[in-house]
Amino acid sequence: METISIGVPSVAAKGSRTRRSVRTRLPAAIALLPTALIVLVVFIGCMLWTVRLSFTSSTLLPKLDWVGFAQYSRLFANDRFLTSASNIVIFGTLFIAGCLIIGFLLAVFIDQNVRGEGLFRTIFLYPYSMSFVVTGVAWQWFLNPGLGLQKLVRDMGFESFTFDWLVNQRMAIYTIVIAGLWHGTGLTMAILLAGLRGIDADLWKAAKVDGIPTWRVYTSVVLPLLRPMVVTAVVLLTTGVVKLYDLVVAMTLGGPGIATEVPAKFVMDHLFERNNIALGTAAATVMLITVIAILAPWVYVRYVRPQGRHA
Repeated sequence: METISIGVPSVAAKGSRTRRSVRTRLPAAIALLPTALIVLVVFIGCMLWTVRLSFTSSTLLPKLDWVGFAQYSRLFANDRFLTSASNIVIFGTLFIAGCLIIGFLLAVFIDQNVRGEGLFRTIFLYPYSMSFVVTGVAWQWFLNPGLGLQKLVRDMGFESFTFDWLVNQRMAIYTIVIAGLWHGTGLTMAILLAGLRGIDADLWKAAKVDGIPTWRVYTSVVLPLLRPMVVTAVVLLTTGVVKLYDLVVAMTLGGPGIATEVPAKFVMDHLFERNNIALGTAAATVMLITVIAILAPWVYVRYVRPQGRHA
């Protein structure tokens, strides 16, 4: 009796496919090897080196001794660092929330097929093309009580008008927020506008037929559909918050006093001006841990949990 084998690949066929797969992937792997080495050595290696130095007594030059958590105790007892941490929380909360709200409203406005849509898009997005240094210098001039807005209004006859936030210790941090919003809102608008343009027009037609108010459609239908764009915008804006440095330096140099001090400036000053490498790297390590703590839930929801469901 003749035996017929159906759909059972031979060992030789499997080995041949494996060899072809290796030959196909090998050039790509070789091409990506330098990039992988750079990531491992430059990025991960430098982060580990920074963390290691935070446990030393390094001042002008690195040392490899071990002082435990002494630098972290000094760090959290430092008024300047505590002020910078408070400022970055204020800036980050208002900056991200403001960019999302204003950017969404601008995206909704442009999505109404207004005349001159291209011009409006350019105007709203233009500030993002400027560096934080240019933005800071421009707003420093505009908010300067002796040169900018306050002087302009007083020259128009309103002698009692006062807008001195830039030199007011309690309000100075909010001038940084204003400049940041002007710079980052356009990017958020562009991301959310792309999402709005991808929503099926039939949803709007169905909402009109059902008599659902426009605001309810946006809050209950549109915003949930824009969740991936909102997450993308939040991640990009959060990156800008963490590395906030040049905008502060250009506008206030951290002043008046230490009213607008931020962690990145604290780190840079201690590394390059105050010759205290250990304390600067301790602050940098705290920033790194904070970023990981913020991004870890998003990474879990975005990448880990979907794989677990499919498994």
